[in-house]
Amino acid sequence: MKRITILAAMFIIAASSFAQQALWGGQAIVSPEIHENNTVTFRLRAPKAVKVAVTGDFLPPQPTETPFGKYDLPGTAELKEGEGGVWEYTTPAPLASELYSYTFIVDGLRINDPANVAMIRDVASVTNVFIIPGNPGDLYSIKDVKHGSVVRRWYDSPTLKEQRRITIYTPPGYESNNQTYPVFYLLHGSGGDEEAWIALGRTAQIMDNLIAQGKVKPMIVVMPNGHTQNTAAPSESNRNYLPAMGGGPRQAVASMEDSFGDVMKFVESNYRVKKDKANRAIAGLSMGGMHSAAISAQYPNTFNYVGVFSAPPIATMMARNNDDVAKNTEDFVKKLQVQQRNGFNLYWIACGDTDFLYQSVIDSMKKMDEIGFKYTYSESAEGHIWKNWRIYLSEFAPMLFK
Repeated sequence: MKRITILAAMFIIAASSFAQQALWGGQAIVSPEIHENNTVTFRLRAPKAVKVAVTGDFLPPQPTETPFGKYDLPGTAELKEGEGGVWEYTTPAPLASELYSYTFIVDGLRINDPANVAMIRDVASVTNVFIIPGNPGDLYSIKDVKHGSVVRRWYDSPTLKEQRRITIYTPPGYESNNQTYPVFYLLHGSGGDEEAWIALGRTAQIMDNLIAQGKVKPMIVVMPNGHTQNTAAPSESNRNYLPAMGGGPRQAVASMEDSFGDVMKFVESNYRVKKDKANRAIAGLSMGGMHSAAISAQYPNTFNYVGVFSAPPIATMMARNNDDVAKNTEDFVKKLQVQQRNGFNLYWIACGDTDFLYQSVIDSMKKMDEIGFKYTYSESAEGHIWKNWRIYLSEFAPMLFK
């Protein structure tokens, strides 16, 4: 027994040493290193490599044609090899305050930075991240303020005939008081799931910091999974599938719009939320923006605040070759007119000027103008990227529940 214990201890020490060696490459590698002037140095120990590059959204984008149109992909830069096989690259200019993602490419193989434990999954890609301080980077950072809670729960969806996973943010102090709160439903895009807004969108950090600054009213933020053919994010579901843009392991039983009542019922039965139109908001990005427009039109007297980020509110106008486009658009416009008659406080549309959906957004707003539908439009630079969506969230949330 004593010998087994000693062997076990030796194994743990050896494993720990191997893990440390694997993590640091045998020496104290600091990567990324953010300098005082906000230039950044990336390092990787790869003594047998022939070519090492870094790719990330901190580099000038590479416009690339995709089936959806022109899309900005992350740029690349080559590292130079130094002593001990440590490759290095320093940005030639300071980086603007922001949250950035990156990975290394070693002889054609994409790998994560072993010196940086901060990672985020976007669809099927896992990348390292870092934050340049300032505005808006400080908003996405964990500060010394009171923090809310983030929980992942399962709820029953009779419409979809299954249990589904949902992410919910409750504001600081929720567990220790008896107050009721307004509720904000926040929906992800086609490449996301119930993890997207909390991880890539930095929702908890944004809400904590804005609440602490007195710019946002404390609220509950509900982030469901918008893919009704999936129960939950990859590795969190009872169905084995690979993450994909809108993919899933089975045919959906019902749409997000038709099943959204199940989400609201769960939230209003299990959380202290105010159950009236004045205290409900819904918004989303890309596919989630289309869902937000459609859900708010399908429940035309339910939401006082609607946000459509990087998406055409009249989504049927996108399908140019569909024979039913005209009829579908007409039907949806009728729903918008009912929604307008019922009234709302804010219908906020935001899009980047190089977004591949930009023209569809403009076309939708022209149609809304024709019927006298009231909305507010905010246009930003750049395209269909999380940089914009985090900004949109930080601008939209302070306008809610006033």
